[in-house]
Amino acid sequence: MLSNSVAAACVATAYVLALVLHLNPMLPLHPVRLEPLVTTVGLFYAVHFTVVCYILLVLRQLFAREVFSPAWISVDVITWLCAMAAAAGAALMWANVTTFGRVLDAATTDALRSSVAVLAGTSALCIVLAEFRRRRPEARFMWAFLLVLIIGASVAAPLALRGSGVPPLLDARPLDAALDGAPPERLARVTVIALDGGSLDFITGATAEGRLPNFGRILDAGAARHLATIHPTSPEAVWAAVATGKLPLKNGVRSAGIYQLQGGGGSIQLLPDFCFAHRLVRFGFLIEQPHASTTLRARPLWGILSTAGIPVGVVNWPLTQPAPVVRGFVVSDTYQRLSGTASDIDEPSTIYPPELQADVVAAQESLASTMADGGAVVTASLAGDPRYDAPGKSDRLYDAIAQALARARQVQVTLTRYQSLDPIGHYFLRYAMPSEFGDVTDEERRRLGTVLDRHYAIVDEAIGRAMAALGPDDLLLVVSGYGMEPLGFGKRIIERLMGDPDVSGTHEAAPDGFLMAYGASVARGREQARASVVDIVPTILYFLGLPIGRDMDGYARTDLFQAAFIEERPITFIPTYER
Repeated sequence: MLSNSVAAACVATAYVLALVLHLNPMLPLHPVRLEPLVTTVGLFYAVHFTVVCYILLVLRQLFAREVFSPAWISVDVITWLCAMAAAAGAALMWANVTTFGRVLDAATTDALRSSVAVLAGTSALCIVLAEFRRRRPEARFMWAFLLVLIIGASVAAPLALRGSGVPPLLDARPLDAALDGAPPERLARVTVIALDGGSLDFITGATAEGRLPNFGRILDAGAARHLATIHPTSPEAVWAAVATGKLPLKNGVRSAGIYQLQGGGGSIQLLPDFCFAHRLVRFGFLIEQPHASTTLRARPLWGILSTAGIPVGVVNWPLTQPAPVVRGFVVSDTYQRLSGTASDIDEPSTIYPPELQADVVAAQESLASTMADGGAVVTASLAGDPRYDAPGKSDRLYDAIAQALARARQVQVTLTRYQSLDPIGHYFLRYAMPSEFGDVTDEERRRLGTVLDRHYAIVDEAIGRAMAALGPDDLLLVVSGYGMEPLGFGKRIIERLMGDPDVSGTHEAAPDGFLMAYGASVARGREQARASVVDIVPTILYFLGLPIGRDMDGYARTDLFQAAFIEERPITFIPTYER
């Protein structure tokens, strides 16, 4: 049974490799370049598929009415296993083309859909072949030849549809900052508070119970919308779409990082979903490298504003390492990781302009003193576990840096990101929403039920300060790029088997984030219509009186504003900000 399992597993692995190649058209279809892909990704799936096939054969043997003892290489067994592998491959490809529809180009989408038809047809042909084989068992060599022909064609056809690969293009665009530009005509300020993994439904429930008062003020006197996000729902891909107003196909950021194959052979930009592909990184088959600011193929908001002469401050935003040149300041989201300590900053490229480094260090030292005096985020029983207190400390650090730089350098638009709700939500959502899980004890709820609230409170405090600083013409936007939802029962079992039983929250299915707006020009109310992550930049440009790029995928959300504001400010356009 083992040899038959290995043969069928190799076929199933070939289908997964074909999917990986479809999702990454820049990988060349050359034997030498494909060897690392086969020996890493292929080996990972071949081993696991062998186990799955062997288990299926064991179950077949246990429930068989007759003695089941297949040959070392059984045409019958391999035919049925290949039929199942082709059907599963077709379903996997269809699920990925549906999930990544906003990430893939039209040619890749068409090729994947055609490959789905090929594999579905292969499954049907294998079933027909098995039936004919049952009726005429004596013609075993003919059936074996036909099986090899069908399987070979089912592997070759998707590769032919995919093509030999698309060479990477070298993108050229102008510098982001024009530091001698004219000052803006409209001096209204915009404050953007960005969250990873924030849930509008959670906030609504918390404010109804009297918690998170500043979120409650926005819900009472501002505007709120659910925010459709993108898939894969990684902070890098989502916030790149937010910052550019463009989907990954245009902005160049399709996933959390760039995945290098062991032993060379190119890099993978997008891993397939629904087949545990991220375990390749977890187990060391792929090496994840973070994106850099140079990864962006589209001009972000801070580049657009700097060119327009509007000073902007950006703190803790992904894809800002090395920190770009702007009219204002930038502190990269890698600052905390690369700086090490407040007295040993080895990476000045995480801050722009470099002369603000002293202010950043002072803010970090001041925060360290405050935390030592009892300003911790979590209770004493949880202190010391990095899963619990590290995210809150990170948010406190960047919050303190944002406040210090706002005092040191006046800007018109500020963007500050708070990221702790994502890692905390992964491990503490069960205690904040015990009814969704059913296995949370009263003692756990008492001890851990407020941890998620404590991290929401960090953002709530920042919202309160921003509200207090708003002028009559200013705008406050609170944006959650994606939400967090309970992990399904099946996934919880898998995580337990993988050695991480405490995981309870997920955003794999791209749950909605939210958009909140507050200010004198904002129309009060919460509507059912969803906005999109790519609507943020067009909305900010519209509010500031700047034209919207026609090549942006998002729209200005004029429904956030009062009728009088809309009447005096028509929407204007330019072809693009990319030149």
